[in-house]
Amino acid sequence: MLRIIRWSAIGLVAILAGVWAGVWYRGQGPDIAATTLGLPGSVEIGGPFSLVDSTGQSVTDANFRGRWMLVYFGYTFCPDVCPTELQAMAASLEALGPLSAQVAPVFITVDPERDTPKAMGEYVKLFDDRLVGLSGTQAQVSVATKAYRVYAVKSESKASSTYLMDHSSFVYLMGPDGKLRMLFKPGTSGADIAAGIKAKMNVP
Repeated sequence: MLRIIRWSAIGLVAILAGVWAGVWYRGQGPDIAATTLGLPGSVEIGGPFSLVDSTGQSVTDANFRGRWMLVYFGYTFCPDVCPTELQAMAASLEALGPLSAQVAPVFITVDPERDTPKAMGEYVKLFDDRLVGLSGTQAQVSVATKAYRVYAVKSESKASSTYLMDHSSFVYLMGPDGKLRMLFKPGTSGADIAAGIKAKMNVP
């Protein structure tokens, strides 16, 4: 199973590299923050999941129907990239102003062994009260990571008693129908994420 998830994620990265290369070739420049994916019809990203929020309540993808979703996969012990991406998500909500009410920002752990629902709830509030932190059993998280083609592998060191998680780092914009609308590459600014969301909402 892990091998399948790993190769699916690597395949996604390869497809995205091709998309961004095409954008570069067409002269749009290297600073493009996001792109609408022209993925093969057989490649689907996103899908059903059942996880647990900070109050211990079950949350599924169906709970977010009718709203846009910003989804990011990471973990609370992440030393750098996760805080950066969550800050960008929070900044995008501020930039959206009243439109942010139509967006559900969701942070899903790839490390349920340490990230309990309570820990996730406390962690996301460090960035924005609107962020929803979701955890669950390893089996539940695996369903979500597989649906979103997320690469996540435990990286252990003999010199340390703790561990890190190697993981992909994209921010997914899902439409009100639960379908992928846009994918933001790592390092995209909050302003650019907000601009991408507005474009998909057809809002000036």
